[in-house]
Amino acid sequence: MLNFATVGTGWITESFIQAAHLSKQLKLHGVYSRSFDKGKQLADAHQARAVYTDIEEMAQEQEIDVVYIASPNSVHFEQALLFLKNNKHVICEKPIFSNLKELEIAYQTAEEHGVYLFEAIRNIHTPNFQILKEQLHRAGKIRSTILPYIQYSSRYDLFLQGEEPNIFSAKYSGGALADLGVYPTYLAAGLFGKPNKVSYHPVILRSGVDGSGTLVLEYNDFVCTVLCSKISHSDLPCEIHGEKGTFQLEDAAPISKITFIDSHTKDAQVLSVELEEENMMYECMNIADIITAKNDLQYEELKNLSKIVLGITEEARKQNNIIFVSEK
Repeated sequence: MLNFATVGTGWITESFIQAAHLSKQLKLHGVYSRSFDKGKQLADAHQARAVYTDIEEMAQEQEIDVVYIASPNSVHFEQALLFLKNNKHVICEKPIFSNLKELEIAYQTAEEHGVYLFEAIRNIHTPNFQILKEQLHRAGKIRSTILPYIQYSSRYDLFLQGEEPNIFSAKYSGGALADLGVYPTYLAAGLFGKPNKVSYHPVILRSGVDGSGTLVLEYNDFVCTVLCSKISHSDLPCEIHGEKGTFQLEDAAPISKITFIDSHTKDAQVLSVELEEENMMYECMNIADIITAKNDLQYEELKNLSKIVLGITEEARKQNNIIFVSEK
């Protein structure tokens, strides 16, 4: 059993804690928050032993093996380095960092201190993603792919009222592609690898980041189109179109249902399994397994995926002069 601590007190941290408990491989030791009251409330709700308001103090705690970071995107890098240098494994919520330069420095730091660094991305760890990878050959030659993740954010209402929530702020490394767009981009990278060419067509907000956009990933024989938005809503499924059949995914994350439709017979077959309600459990289990078994081969696979995805999103931003404050 690995002892872990958390940075951040939002709903995603709550979900991760519950998922970690279900995995039976991660035990909550403590929580960090700038507000003692918020930290204590979270700690008490999950029987954590410690509350920290000093992040340096938490980093030096010998009983902590792993730290889960779910703070604003722009501070991921600084916080991850702190814990890695104190010999803690780090699980950093997506998007892991703002750019590839930060990622390379962090991976090097992790290696120097004999620990692992992971990006928390739930969809590629689910059993349904593995089913999709194993069954993908049934589609035959892939000819096109459409991967939407379009979900209206309640924080856009605040933005329209003149405020600038983190997710719509260049100061906090926000934007639709860096947030929701990471999920379908991970699907593309996990299934098809690194694209030959990337182009992005965003809707730029007054804050300088993208509220929505169309990401085009060009592969040898087909194009993968990623649609992402936090300023509108859609229930469009994801689809992978092959010459022999089509895979239809109910969603990009967590991939709750997969249906294969034969091009000739039009027969539809459900291939997916029912996921746990706390579907972050699968990433908790996989990450804990890698750490305890020192599975460097699987770790390298995850590192490569993070590099591909962050490389795609960074290139897409640069094409459209979407510059985060941390990069200036």
